[in-house]
Amino acid sequence: MAKTNVLFVCLGNICRSPMAEAMFKKMTTEQGISNHYQINSVATSSEEAGNPPHPGAQAEMDKHNLNYAGHHSRPITSADIKNADYIITMDESNIYDLQHMIPTDEQHKLHLCMDIVPGQHGVSIVDPWYTHRFDQTYTMLKESLPLWLDQMENKRKELQN
Repeated sequence: MAKTNVLFVCLGNICRSPMAEAMFKKMTTEQGISNHYQINSVATSSEEAGNPPHPGAQAEMDKHNLNYAGHHSRPITSADIKNADYIITMDESNIYDLQHMIPTDEQHKLHLCMDIVPGQHGVSIVDPWYTHRFDQTYTMLKESLPLWLDQMENKRKELQN
């Protein structure tokens, strides 16, 4: 059975999306299901291409024993879009940018990260590059990502039956 391909996206791929990628990888590993997932993160912009995670993001990930080794920012490609099952974005600006990049028949893959949390539809995870609130980013991801994984696991199990 094919792996579920999950792509996390933010503006520069140095703060929010690499944190989400590392958290999601850790969750799937801890649950013993990492072999069912392909997890990556990318940027809507090429501004930070080649750069490692922001030092503030690194410090927050270090606090929570998240592995970001080898991560370098890269912009999203048409292959990323084609191969993804889920494209999970961090804010409305990411959604807007991607709606113009993603073919109409692939728009169903596009999601705002916090939309899965009851009462949080339309809520953006604010870019900590500006706010320096990397702890807030982590907290919001910790609230939303387990719900995404539950949804993906339910769908994966349905497809197996």
